[in-house]
Amino acid sequence: MIKINIFNKIFRRKPPEPARAELITSLGPTFTPFSGNAYTNDIYRGAVDAIARNASKLKGTHVIKTDTGRDGNKSDLDRLLQMRPNPYISAFDMLYRLITHYYLYNNAFAYLQKDNRGQLMGIFPLKANGVEFMTDLSEELFCKFLLSNGKDYILPYSDIVHLRRNYNDNDLFGDPNTALIPALELAHTQNEGIIKGISNSANIRGILKFTQVLAPDMLKEERENFISDYMRMNNNGGVVVTDAKAEYSPINNKPYVIDEKQLQATKDKIYSYLGVSEKIVNSSYNENEWAAFYESVIEPIAVQLSLEFTEKVFTPKEQAFGNSILFEANRLQFTNARTKAALINELMPLGLLSVNQSLEILNLPRVPDGDRRIISLNYINAEKADQYQLGAEASDTVPQNSNEEVQDVAEEVSGKQLNGAQTQSLLNVMARYATKDLTLGQAINIIAISIGVSRQQAKNIIEGLE
Repeated sequence: MIKINIFNKIFRRKPPEPARAELITSLGPTFTPFSGNAYTNDIYRGAVDAIARNASKLKGTHVIKTDTGRDGNKSDLDRLLQMRPNPYISAFDMLYRLITHYYLYNNAFAYLQKDNRGQLMGIFPLKANGVEFMTDLSEELFCKFLLSNGKDYILPYSDIVHLRRNYNDNDLFGDPNTALIPALELAHTQNEGIIKGISNSANIRGILKFTQVLAPDMLKEERENFISDYMRMNNNGGVVVTDAKAEYSPINNKPYVIDEKQLQATKDKIYSYLGVSEKIVNSSYNENEWAAFYESVIEPIAVQLSLEFTEKVFTPKEQAFGNSILFEANRLQFTNARTKAALINELMPLGLLSVNQSLEILNLPRVPDGDRRIISLNYINAEKADQYQLGAEASDTVPQNSNEEVQDVAEEVSGKQLNGAQTQSLLNVMARYATKDLTLGQAINIIAISIGVSRQQAKNIIEGLE
């Protein structure tokens, strides 16, 4: 069997020998992974796995932002980000490992392999036994990695994707998970207690009293024989048989059984530390629970990935021309069918969704010529919407919002300027919500996606228009 030395294939360039970096704080710029090995705990591993599995669905895309909008430019970068970042792993594997390290060590590293022209050739997640920051004489920052093969590799920090969590004390690293140690120790003690309790319940405990005097050796031998015969796990029935030479008096020793509430409290402590709920871990969440998980956990990771990859892949000049890398996911993946249908019904006639985009929302395959957009002839200039559609007077039974009122409230809450199509979509959503054709949650989801605001902002818009 031939062992491939992956590290030698990846790291070919040797930067100049740097000097150790001097930081503002007194803490040395050296990172060592948390030695508590939290990943061996089943509760912690299950929660981290749930986050990593869902965050690995993020899709990295090379986009170019211009004055006229966003151009989803098809480039070689998309294949690296979405399919195969290097010859050994898939894009899902890369993100899964990065995010797992992100929660285990509060620091995650990936090496960006570039050619002589600075073009990205591969992305390699790194699991380091130790990391040290250094500078050369020109004050360029380097990272010295101690990898699993026992060798040190010094790499430019400009070629390293570095994600941090719990970023507080150190200038360059995220803080370790020491705050989690008590909860992990408690969970381990509970598991051990359950095992011991089961084992003890199968054992017989008591005093064996002999009616005659025995030599110490004989006494020890009789004790060992008694234990071997009756106090093992294979003692089916739990019955002890003795003759007149000995009397056995059992001791009532009840093993302590851990209460279910105590077990749940320990779970909740670990889940709270990671920012997830038990329903997310066991995949029993509903639409609103998924939306909260996405916004509080997945979306911040997507923002970090987008900012870090954009900074490390593109030069400042390329960024000035609008080049960036955006990690995003289909937020409608776990919404119910009614919400999906309502969203398509609202956005497709406005030309905001193509046929294929609508099919993707419904988890259906694309169709030829499906990139076209359909626009309803019922929509006119937003400035004339009140006069043309709503009439001079509002309905007596259903409260109607004016075009100006909708636009003013939405722009004040979101801090962004709305176009005519977005304003008209808000009018329609509010009208359907007023007639109870849409629930509050569905109206919030549609508004959040159609005008690009958070769910809380969408809720504030609705409350401001009621």
